[in-house]
Amino acid sequence: MTPFDALKAQLSAVVPFAAYVGVEITEIGEGTATAILTQSQNTSNHIATMHAGALFTLAEAASGAAMAGMFLERLAGLRPVAASSTIDYVKPARGAITAYAEVDGAKPALLAALDSEGKVRFPITVRMEDTKGRQVACMTVDWHVAALARAA
Repeated sequence: MTPFDALKAQLSAVVPFAAYVGVEITEIGEGTATAILTQSQNTSNHIATMHAGALFTLAEAASGAAMAGMFLERLAGLRPVAASSTIDYVKPARGAITAYAEVDGAKPALLAALDSEGKVRFPITVRMEDTKGRQVACMTVDWHVAALARAA
């Protein structure tokens, strides 16, 4: 089991709401993550498509996994918080939706900022696609990560 596999297993326990909705983190890498959510009665809206809140939860969970993958070696000493987000709903989402998240920034620069300032803020972009590879939504989440020693 790789450290990324261990992280993937931990995230469901750390973020119970995403697990409750049905989000499954399928892959985590250094600054990347993939998550999937299959439409159900509980994640649908009044027009039988994926509810906007379910898509938001999927994307936010994927972004958090990408952030955690970027800072894996230091994660225990950090306080990460999703600071802001924007989402665009491109087309109705039906069935299984996959979110692909990627940190916008190079790891050395992010770590240098964290080391010098005790905190760093950066965006993560998330593309959501249906099973046919059509984009259904996209989201940007700005993460604020602070060292615990300075987080108080």
